[in-house]
Amino acid sequence: MKKLLILAFLCSALSCKNDKNSNAQTINTKLSGPVFGTSYSIIYASKIDYTKQIDSLFEIVNQSMSTYLTNSKISKLNRNEEVILDEHFKNVFLASKEIYQQTDGAFDPTIGNVVNAWSFGADKNKFITDSTTIDSLMRFVGFNNLALSGENANRVKKQHPNTYIEFNAIAKGYGVDVIGKFLERKGLKNYLVEIGGEIRARGENKDKKSQWRVGLDEPRFDGEQSVYKAISLEDVSMATSGTYRKFKVDETGNRFAHIIDTKTGYPSKTNILSVSVIAEDCMIADAYATAFQAMGIEKIKLFAQSHPEIKAFIIFENNENEFETLSLNNFPD
Repeated sequence: MKKLLILAFLCSALSCKNDKNSNAQTINTKLSGPVFGTSYSIIYASKIDYTKQIDSLFEIVNQSMSTYLTNSKISKLNRNEEVILDEHFKNVFLASKEIYQQTDGAFDPTIGNVVNAWSFGADKNKFITDSTTIDSLMRFVGFNNLALSGENANRVKKQHPNTYIEFNAIAKGYGVDVIGKFLERKGLKNYLVEIGGEIRARGENKDKKSQWRVGLDEPRFDGEQSVYKAISLEDVSMATSGTYRKFKVDETGNRFAHIIDTKTGYPSKTNILSVSVIAEDCMIADAYATAFQAMGIEKIKLFAQSHPEIKAFIIFENNENEFETLSLNNFPD
């Protein structure tokens, strides 16, 4: 469950309409709407309406990497059809390969079929997948079994035809970056792009003459939302991954997250409730937020020591079932 951010500016500004003319004194344009199975909101310091261009970019990314579109490039690739990759697909593929290696496989876009097999969307709070099913699917998991090939590296070579690729844990962040970089090409230096809780912030909020303020969700098991704390963002991106709304409990009371251990194919037993990651690009933050859920706190600490450019804020339960937090690499207060 990735949409864990309550944006401070959402409280009154957005209603899925372009409200750039709602106040003649404002500098910002505010856009919002549905995308990627969730919603987006964009604020930028200009009166120009870029809705059509933004919608076109969303469609291009969808046609490249959406597993929900039968004719997308990734869907064709999963059917082992001939596919010539576009630059968006190659960008995400190469970033995924790098993060797969950096996290020792904790981030693995080939785990999707195993995640689906566990049926975390089922109504009953129990596991319904047997070991034979998991073992058979795990034979084809491993991003190291994929490589770019062909002229201009515009094809994917699979070691196993049954390997299934799904970029859901990184493509949304990449979509945020695509829109942000589009705005930058238009000469805009002050904007905030948010898709399903993943954020890219540059410059400042010109209407408020201050840094962009966003809120981190408080982990709650009752389905309600409240802000745990607010932070300021400037010239960075942030993504959050959480487990407290999508988990299952075994017969002994152990809680298992919907994050699947890419080594075993089984749900992760974890005390981590949410992880927020700050990086330069949202694609990177998005992927590491997912990977950190699977890695566990001690491995995250070790990773952070050698990657000072990645900031993280973790909310977890201690042995007394109390909330604790861990801030790494100067995550903002």
